[in-house]
Amino acid sequence: MILFSVFAGLLCLLMLAALELNKNALWGLLLFAALTVVFFFVYARFLHGGGALGKVLGWLCWLGCFAAVFFLSWPPTRPVPAWDGDAPLRSEVVSLKDGDVRGVVIMDGAVELYAGIPYAAPPVGNLRWAEPAPVKPWAGVLEADHFAPMSMQPVSLPIVDSLTQIIGYHDYRVDLKNRYVPPVSEDSLYVNVWKPAGAAEKLPVLVFIHGGSLKTGQPWYNDYAGKGLAAAENVVVVNMGYRLGVFGYYADEELAAESPNGTTGNYGLLDQIQALRWVRENIAFFGGDPENVTLAGESAGSASVSALCTSPLARGLFRRVLLESSTVASAQPPHSFRLLPEALSSGADLKKRHHAASVADLRALKAEALVGEAETQHHITVDGYALAELPMASYRKGIHNEEAVLHGYNSEESGPFILFSRANLKNYEEKVRGYFKSYADEVLALYSPSTDAEADQFWAAVYGAVFFNYPHYCLNRLENECGVPVYEYFFSRKNGRLGPWHSGEMIYFYGNLPERSSLFTEEDHRLSRVVMDYIGRFCRTGDPNGEGLPLWEPNTTNRRLLTLDGEVRMEDERFLPLYDILDRMTGWTAPGGV
Repeated sequence: MILFSVFAGLLCLLMLAALELNKNALWGLLLFAALTVVFFFVYARFLHGGGALGKVLGWLCWLGCFAAVFFLSWPPTRPVPAWDGDAPLRSEVVSLKDGDVRGVVIMDGAVELYAGIPYAAPPVGNLRWAEPAPVKPWAGVLEADHFAPMSMQPVSLPIVDSLTQIIGYHDYRVDLKNRYVPPVSEDSLYVNVWKPAGAAEKLPVLVFIHGGSLKTGQPWYNDYAGKGLAAAENVVVVNMGYRLGVFGYYADEELAAESPNGTTGNYGLLDQIQALRWVRENIAFFGGDPENVTLAGESAGSASVSALCTSPLARGLFRRVLLESSTVASAQPPHSFRLLPEALSSGADLKKRHHAASVADLRALKAEALVGEAETQHHITVDGYALAELPMASYRKGIHNEEAVLHGYNSEESGPFILFSRANLKNYEEKVRGYFKSYADEVLALYSPSTDAEADQFWAAVYGAVFFNYPHYCLNRLENECGVPVYEYFFSRKNGRLGPWHSGEMIYFYGNLPERSSLFTEEDHRLSRVVMDYIGRFCRTGDPNGEGLPLWEPNTTNRRLLTLDGEVRMEDERFLPLYDILDRMTGWTAPGGV
């Protein structure tokens, strides 16, 4: 009886946990708890001493009740509110080029947030796979108090997202109030603006492009929310939704023919450019300086920033850039990038898979029928319009849009990407040879493990260097060739959360560490304040240095980085011998082809 009670109790807790992790409606949890009480009462009173058939039917009935409650109380879909608490405190009305908006006041009155302001027409119907069209002006006051839907993308079950938060981020919190899932839509071209509260003018502006491999992501995620920088550094922060996956990066000759500019394959990149144009036309209404814009991004967002640095369409739309954990500056960008022939070939294959004779056939399909193509269509394309050529080639001609650069990478970039493909002594050499081919012996000579732990460590370091660190090394050299001031960092701070994994720096950079959390110490908060001070100064002047900060030397030698950890200090680049191999492997040449 004791074993039965323990088993039944654990099973009940697992079921309730599943309802909680899936964000089911609160009434669903309460109803299932009530049904469970009824089940155990009936079982103990009528079934416990009865036959096996009655017991089995009783258990099946209970499990059926759980399944019914699970699906009937599925969390509703609703927009993410821009404020915390019961009722928002409204901002003053701001008059923009296309209409009036009113936001909310957050951060105990320190910051105003204007969420979900359209910067382009909804890219639906015939505007699917078209350059972004102008916003239609609106009448009345737009209440900018909820974030717009995330761009169309594959989404996981809520329970999967919750488990990811527990396993990956270690900071899941039970919330009995906000039990819903955010919407997903093709209608997602909206910006969010965080500004210091009250009257302001000529403030520096930071525009952030979120990551997600150009196939996932949303602009309301707390790690890179603009509230921290706005409050601490007096910076106006903007981010945006942009088309992702097949909706943002599908390429087709028919689309190029119908485009007035002969372009295809870069709709997400064109959205980002349109958002920058919106900033130039409207940011002064929020107290920002349209002549002092820093463009920032992380991961695929940083790859986008890297592409926009040499896009002729982005000229004059920003002055400085902040790139976190990705660039497309190498001779063969390792991810988020492809040439037009490859893009067109992939697009033709997509048409065949969906039995489409024309783009019109694809436009007639529901978004849900195409969203699964995110894995095949999530690459910036050299289309001859938004991106005229390989960025490296543009830099070699002295063509670029930025006048100062702050960039870098983390010490454990590979963490989430090799989580389920760890290396050991048995498979290490196979992994190295599989990627480096004829250069493998040189890499094995540099990184020769003697234990499983060393094999895992070396493969993690090599993987991160190839896909993230090395492209930054290439960018740094190109910026130096062009005479652009360039400051590079190496983030290595460990904590109870992501630590220095890919994307782990953002919560520090944008000032969003939770005030009370066992995952972070006062040393973490101190580091965040230092980094935000660097970023604020960089946004204002193009130089991160200032009184009270450790000196951040420009990386003029391509080998000196600022380590961001408990101690902030200049150190030498760690991977130069591996970079030399990658130079030869990818065809990198010095200026003049030497």
